[in-house]
Amino acid sequence: MAKPRGRFPHVKVAGDLVFVSGTSSRRPDNTFVGVEVDEFGTTNLDIRAQTRAVIENIGAILGEVGAALTDVVQVTTYLVNMNDFGGYNEVYGEFFDETGPTRTTVAVHQLPHPHLLIEIQAVAHRRSAIHPRTETTR
Repeated sequence: MAKPRGRFPHVKVAGDLVFVSGTSSRRPDNTFVGVEVDEFGTTNLDIRAQTRAVIENIGAILGEVGAALTDVVQVTTYLVNMNDFGGYNEVYGEFFDETGPTRTTVAVHQLPHPHLLIEIQAVAHRRSAIHPRTETTR
């Protein structure tokens, strides 16, 4: 997982609730999924690839504290451009349906890196507060 770009945890557990900080498509080597730059410096950003990577990153973070995407009860999504809503919504539907988490999607002026199109924050409810890890932050 990529190291946070500030002094905060990826995840915080409070009883049976799991709070996942805003998560992007950034990889541990600080590159981004869904970003291609050609030899002329032209950048191609792919909302579908970034959305998929963000949700998979959230799943990995949840896994570290004994939870899963099926435990997510609420998400807040930040999109830099609402024109990307269709692609984001399409990929979101691969992971969640009408029985999944509640969701709010908002447009923001920018995210912490110019290659980011999307960031998602999540809240999950673990079925049991007992899990293999006893740490409350990561």
